Amino acid sequence: MSEKRDYYEVLGVASGAGPDEIKKAYRKLAVKYHPDKNPDSVDAEEKFKEASEAYEILSDDKKRGAYNQFGHAGVDGMSGFGAGGFQGEFNGGNFNDIFGDIFGDIFGGGQQRGRGHRRRHSGIPGEDLQQEIDITFLEAAKGVIKPASVWREVVCDTCNGTGSKSGKANSCNTCHGVGEVHYQQGFFTVARTCPDCNGEGIRISDPCSKCGGKGRNQKQSKIEVKVPAGIDSGQRLKITGEGNSGVRGGPAGNLYIQIHVRPHPLFDRDGDDILCDVPISFSQAVLGDSIEVPTVDGKVELKIPTGTQSHKTLRLKGKGFPRLGGYGNGNQLVRIIVETPTNLSSKEKDLLRELDQSYNEKSSTMTKGFMNKVKDLFG
Repeated sequence: MSEKRDYYEVLGVASGAGPDEIKKAYRKLAVKYHPDKNPDSVDAEEKFKEASEAYEILSDDKKRGAYNQFGHAGVDGMSGFGAGGFQGEFNGGNFNDIFGDIFGDIFGGGQQRGRGHRRRHSGIPGEDLQQEIDITFLEAAKGVIKPASVWREVVCDTCNGTGSKSGKANSCNTCHGVGEVHYQQGFFTVARTCPDCNGEGIRISDPCSKCGGKGRNQKQSKIEVKVPAGIDSGQRLKITGEGNSGVRGGPAGNLYIQIHVRPHPLFDRDGDDILCDVPISFSQAVLGDSIEVPTVDGKVELKIPTGTQSHKTLRLKGKGFPRLGGYGNGNQLVRIIVETPTNLSSKEKDLLRELDQSYNEKSSTMTKGFMNKVKDLFG
């Protein structure tokens, strides 16, 4: 930066701030702008460097006193962030104390990362796989066991997963078995996956002829998928350990089964409820009746009350889908559709006209109510 900002301004603290407040302010900025969290940001690197320099000066009583009295001129040369970049630890050890906390926030642990801290010889986990399965509406309601065929990477049976003819592997010469290489980026060190061994930490000098040194081969596996009753389209089932096998002894991945439920000609679904439209005749709607209605359990009897209007919904309790992960079942909601007769003979039309003329206001309450609303609206 061409012109240095005031160190108190950089950390966002007052000139009379105490050591704990200064440390807290720096820690917040260091976590926010740390290069490992912002690998492609030059601006973040500069802000991290600026905050670190400010903290080095203000956390040391002698340096802070000189800065308070003479400004930047009083501390030139005292900082480890001169033209040559980072020069090592801060005087007094404050940097080491706080930097361990910063790494804990960034990487989820209390230890600093370093060469040899993490090794890859324990193996690399296998990849997760995903596959779709189609089931019928009734299979979704009742549950079903479906066969599935999955192509997956399995441990090579020739080299037992070592990738080597002799069964031996050597540490990678580039990363020395760590699986990472470290680069100097400005004044700090950044770890990256080793490009020569892809993070495995080993090199195969005599690759297995069957797997080519990968330690895995592709194989088709036959499995049975237990689909629970109540499942819906778009939901996934997890089958542990049925993904790709791990590399060099790592754990296998998982297989995720995406469920697709095919449409049904009679039923629709709304949550745990089943929806079904059932047509009845005009006379059944007027006089009432008892009819058979289809459900996922077979036919059941449904009573149609006298004077049932078209699109009225009746409920069959407990005839819906099982509640996945819960108790009981949803309901089946039967929507009554009153069918209007067509292609009537002259005699039938005359009878309907006669019936219509015989209606009184008590038998046409919906019509009367509608007309009264129209009258109130338009006068």
